Amino acid sequence: MNTFEKIYEVVKSIPYGRVMTYGQVARLAGNPHWSQVVGYALHVNPNPNEIPCYRVVNRFGETAAAFAFGGEDAQRALLENEGVKFDNDGRVLMEEFCVKA
Repeated sequence: MNTFEKIYEVVKSIPYGRVMTYGQVARLAGNPHWSQVVGYALHVNPNPNEIPCYRVVNRFGETAAAFAFGGEDAQRALLENEGVKFDNDGRVLMEEFCVKA
């Protein structure tokens, strides 16, 4: 499996209604230094219907400002549709919705 394939497998394992950080995905894919690589891989996601890249947020629980698959606020809307809650600053409530990995 190449690096992107490893990343996609981790992302596919994120449960419905939960999120992971770029760093968590990188670590689980095999290298904790791959956080930026995770971002690149998700930006070129070959199958957004099967690889739920919108479930990946930054370490502060922030969504991408210019989400590649739907534009601004699309990522938040997708997460909210799964029941993920946000604080008043627009950050995912990480204690409740982040996978403990």
